[in-house]
Amino acid sequence: MKVEHIAMYVTDLERTKTFFETYFGARSNSGYHNPTTDFRSYFLSFDDGARIEIMNKPGMDDADKSITRTGYIHIAFSLGSKERVDELTAQMKQDGYEVISGPRTTGDGYYESCIIGAEGNQIEITV
Repeated sequence: MKVEHIAMYVTDLERTKTFFETYFGARSNSGYHNPTTDFRSYFLSFDDGARIEIMNKPGMDDADKSITRTGYIHIAFSLGSKERVDELTAQMKQDGYEVISGPRTTGDGYYESCIIGAEGNQIEITV
């Protein structure tokens, strides 16, 4: 079994698509729009086959995103080296994203940093 994709509702579909394309090399499909419900989505694909579906529709609730809430809390991207983690963390910080931890080696041995990325969602960058 494998996870087929994860999905997240976003308020700014185009900006979120650009975020994942710019920083994580996502490739987007051409998008989907249901004119009856005004639901819109993109599937973003990554080199290893992982996919994220980003979605938007009228009337969404955009609650605060505390990093210690219950439920899904972050998505992690493995970059392959400590150097890449350092480089991308520095780039995202320079581009105005908040780095909330790292880069560092965690108590369980991961080298990572955590960033508040697109739409206030936590992104973990690891080796």
